[in-house]
Amino acid sequence: MDQNLEANDPLKFYAKKKYKDSLSNAMAKTGRKNGVVSGVGEMNGHKVAIGVMDFAFVGGSMGSVEGEKIARVFKKALELKTPAIILSASGGARMQEGALSLMQMAKTSAFLARMNEQKLPYVSVCTNPTTGGVTASYAMLGDINIAEPGALIGFAGARVIRETIMQNLPEGFQSAEFVEKKGFLDFIVPRNEMKNKIALMIEYFGF
Repeated sequence: MDQNLEANDPLKFYAKKKYKDSLSNAMAKTGRKNGVVSGVGEMNGHKVAIGVMDFAFVGGSMGSVEGEKIARVFKKALELKTPAIILSASGGARMQEGALSLMQMAKTSAFLARMNEQKLPYVSVCTNPTTGGVTASYAMLGDINIAEPGALIGFAGARVIRETIMQNLPEGFQSAEFVEKKGFLDFIVPRNEMKNKIALMIEYFGF
């Protein structure tokens, strides 16, 4: 779905290189115009709407187009009355778009509230890494939150947190295993078992 949606450069951002050059390089590298692949299909006979983030596209960062595509996955699930699945792999919200990227956190979360109102299940899968504004929004808002073994999951980086709170951090505190232990994940599932696990969760929800 929506494969031709393409980001522009509203802030004319320039750091070590121009943002528009980063986008052009990502498009050439991946053969896609944005960092999310989305669509509708079947998983073990269950119809689902799905979005997959591509870390190869600007580090899987969430810009306005990526946020829009994630929101449209939820919108399609609402239209078709199906579960939604998002597989996250992200360095967080894309700084080159400033507040426009941060707004995607609120937009995607608002669509998830509508999913909840309609009793439509959402399964979130965190791969390595899932960080920043993606973690702070839809990646951790699943009815079922799943991660791959050893995945890095967190908001800010370990150094930033350590220097902010002025304390040493537990070993592996942003690993999937640590996050599960603290109650933020439901399951840790190897990739070769992921499809059947998600399909089973969908069956539990009655879909």
